[in-house]
Amino acid sequence: MLYNNKSTHHHHKNHDHCHDDCNNIAHNHSSHNHGSKPEAIQCCSSDNHSTTQTSEFNDPPEDPERQSQHTTLIWKIQGMDCAHCAQKIANGIKTLPNITQTKITFATEKLVVSVSQSDQNMIQLIENKVVELGYKPIFESSPQHAHQHEHSHSFDKKAFIPLIVSGSLIVISYIVLLINQNMGEYAFIATAIVGLIPIVKEALVLTRSGTPFAIESLMSISAIGALFIGAAEEATMVIFLFMIGEMLEGIATSKAKTGISSLVKLMPEETIMIVDGKRQRVASHDLKPDDIIEISSGGRLPADVILISEQASIDESALTGESIPVTYLRGDKIMAGSLVVDTTIQLKVISESGQNAVDRILQLIEDAEERKAPIERFIDKFSRYYTPSIALFALLVMVIPPLLMHAQWYTWIYRGLTLLLIGCPCALVISTPAVITSALSCAAKQGVLIKGGAALERIGAIKMMAFDKTGTLTEGKPQVTDIIYHDINQEQLLAIVAAIESGSHHPLAKAMVDYAKQNQISFTEADNRKAIAGIGIQGDIAQQTFYIVSPNKAQTVSKAMSDADQQVIHQLESAGKTVVVVVTKHKLLGVIALQDVLRNDAVTAINELHQLGLQSIMLTGDNQRVAQAIAGQLGMDFRAELLPADKLIEIEKFSQSTSIAMVGDGINDSPAMKAATVGIAMGSSSDVALETADVALTKNSLLSLPKLIRLTRFANRNIKQNITIALGIKVIFLVTSLLGVTGLWLAVLADSGTTAIVTANALRLLRVKK
Repeated sequence: MLYNNKSTHHHHKNHDHCHDDCNNIAHNHSSHNHGSKPEAIQCCSSDNHSTTQTSEFNDPPEDPERQSQHTTLIWKIQGMDCAHCAQKIANGIKTLPNITQTKITFATEKLVVSVSQSDQNMIQLIENKVVELGYKPIFESSPQHAHQHEHSHSFDKKAFIPLIVSGSLIVISYIVLLINQNMGEYAFIATAIVGLIPIVKEALVLTRSGTPFAIESLMSISAIGALFIGAAEEATMVIFLFMIGEMLEGIATSKAKTGISSLVKLMPEETIMIVDGKRQRVASHDLKPDDIIEISSGGRLPADVILISEQASIDESALTGESIPVTYLRGDKIMAGSLVVDTTIQLKVISESGQNAVDRILQLIEDAEERKAPIERFIDKFSRYYTPSIALFALLVMVIPPLLMHAQWYTWIYRGLTLLLIGCPCALVISTPAVITSALSCAAKQGVLIKGGAALERIGAIKMMAFDKTGTLTEGKPQVTDIIYHDINQEQLLAIVAAIESGSHHPLAKAMVDYAKQNQISFTEADNRKAIAGIGIQGDIAQQTFYIVSPNKAQTVSKAMSDADQQVIHQLESAGKTVVVVVTKHKLLGVIALQDVLRNDAVTAINELHQLGLQSIMLTGDNQRVAQAIAGQLGMDFRAELLPADKLIEIEKFSQSTSIAMVGDGINDSPAMKAATVGIAMGSSSDVALETADVALTKNSLLSLPKLIRLTRFANRNIKQNITIALGIKVIFLVTSLLGVTGLWLAVLADSGTTAIVTANALRLLRVKK
């Protein structure tokens, strides 16, 4: 079915059509063969893509059993407090033998390791390394089940225990100090050593694992150095403040991960499957395409499905942000994670395990690490040199003034130790990925899928938006508006049209056939139906050949067009309608006008984009008059009568002078979407568009566009704020530490505090209004 009907919303869910624009296709029926499913349509049908999906939105993890050269192993890792922790684990795993590739995603707590030799010993070796680094690995049964397990991301309250113990010992030490000075100093030394033991142990593990400049290492050196120069009280407080900073960072980042884990919780563990008319309870991850399942009211869908029951009311708010339930009819596609509102329904599974809508969102967030924004890649590179440079600088500060300027050793060693704490890049490293993860999560909940940080940064810089017309700005559902006939009556004309166009998936053809059926016109399929390249279609009825073509192509098959007919056609096209004519070689039998209507959110969305300072332009294959009528209603510029290649040329022209996004919904828009600064795909079911696009609007609403622009601009501002905060505080404390204004206490508090600040700032993106 080409068009889906919703009683409450006109979601254009099914993108089986491979059209450019209504009029352009009306002019070229050769793109499909009547009577059989066209090749162009087969290439983008959902059925076809259920087995050959290669979209970057939905790349399934590799199956270990099919890999001849390496095996992919997957774990969930619990206990990661920051993105820097994730890097520590990755560095540690890389030191093990037979490791070919390592990827760890902090947001979803997922570790993916490719190994050249897989056995239980290898799995145990990797898990031992993770445990040694201080984290808890949970092995996944297979890549396909990677998102099926639920794990709590709430902050572990046990983290307060070391803090309470350390705080209590500090209080005791101060009491002892008041009673006896010498005993008090020893008490502080003992307290510092107790606090240092776990930090030093972790520092040694991280150093052996290839991360010698971790904050734990810098902390250990600074605290031990402070003890050696007799600053036991400061060493103790530095350790205590470090614990507080780590705890604050853990609380902040656990909130960020909670936003991601809420998506996983949308997926039910078990589902009722119908087998030979009997109900069986099965694990959701065991479902396969074509399985029939039954979901009761209040249940969530475990996979992408097609509705078998007559109709259903579905709450998609968790995935699309749409608060009003949507009524679906039989044959409609529904996304996994959606909630059944009113009654028990039966559905047919269409997604493979691990490849449904929720998995696509989670995969996007995981892949964001590989699609880093340019600024994020720069920061990663910068941080690799920053810490060793600061460590070297701190060493020079410790030795040069005493040796060359006869300054006091105590003073400059103390200042050098303070500088060491400034060398930790945690706040800077997490400043960008924390924002990107939060933005991707927020966008996904609003029905927008963004392909990683690079796309996020480009979207925020967009100055212009180009739109396809049919199915993007308009409903993509042309309706018959006018019928003019000569020498035969209306019923005869419609019977001829329906006989020739019957079985076509073409939007105009289907609209005319549906109109004939609605008027209860009986017809029999024409003989010898065939497309005429670039012109239209022909068929034989009662041994007479009839042609259905666009007006400007009629003269190639008929000489029947009069000036009066041309005038009528001109008037219809001037009103923004698409016109086809029915002719024989010598006679005009009729004129049929059709019109596509604007989406009900198009005017509001375009106005909001204009208010945000974006220019807009419509690129359509339709004729000048139709394009002018639609563009006039929207107040935008337009280019008409464009082939897909022409759209590509137009986008390339604009790209030379400005950053431009291309919004489309079909295969024909793909070249232009690829050439644009950002490609945006309408609709959740167009796999080809998803493969090409940087962004997909699963809510299929144009109102998502201004929300997307506001979110990405906010994210880009947030990134700049975080970088400014992280670097600014570092620079301030670098100067004040050199001058002796700030000491170890404030340095460690500033470091941990800055990390907590930038994380909390990034979390503001999760609260962006829908």
